[in-house]
Amino acid sequence: MPRKAKKAVTKPKKAAVKPKRMAATSKQGGRRLRYAVAMSLDGYIAGPKGEYDWIIMDPDIDFGDIFSEFDTLIMGRKTFEPMASAGQAGQESYPGIRSVVVSKTLKQSDYPNVTIISSNVADEVRKLKAQPGKDIWLFGGGELFRSLLAEGLVDGVGAAIMPVVIGGGVPFLPAPAQRTTLKLIKHTLYPKSGIMSLEYAVL
Repeated sequence: MPRKAKKAVTKPKKAAVKPKRMAATSKQGGRRLRYAVAMSLDGYIAGPKGEYDWIIMDPDIDFGDIFSEFDTLIMGRKTFEPMASAGQAGQESYPGIRSVVVSKTLKQSDYPNVTIISSNVADEVRKLKAQPGKDIWLFGGGELFRSLLAEGLVDGVGAAIMPVVIGGGVPFLPAPAQRTTLKLIKHTLYPKSGIMSLEYAVL
């Protein structure tokens, strides 16, 4: 007798898994403060003299989309001064984005297009986070990240890892610093340049 043909079994398709995103607000309520920088593979965010010439630009990275998540930049003096010298600070360079600089030496009158915080840094950052708006980008540097992390004010940590080792410079997180547990939220590989972008939430 002829054998009966077996019915083809169709396996159900798995739903695509979307990357998780951080909660829309800080654990303390209010806006999130997110540290996000370019970093060498050996853990530096600037060279020994503060140089950034090792950072690669990748055409597939959508900076417009990245900046659309923020309306405030906060940074230390060492990060700000090279930007100011290159004319890359203030609302002229980043329309619609407020720039805040933490410094005990810079004078507000010399930089009318940015906001200078010279004292009570943690309290001032708490006030910023309590204001309505988008996320706050902790633009650098490592020492400011360390101090705000110790105050429990940092909600997210991100690094765009460059395919280069520079052997020394400004560390991503200077020692001594407290141990902090993170949760991976998103990772993106850019094959053209070899950049790996990692985003974490602070637990």
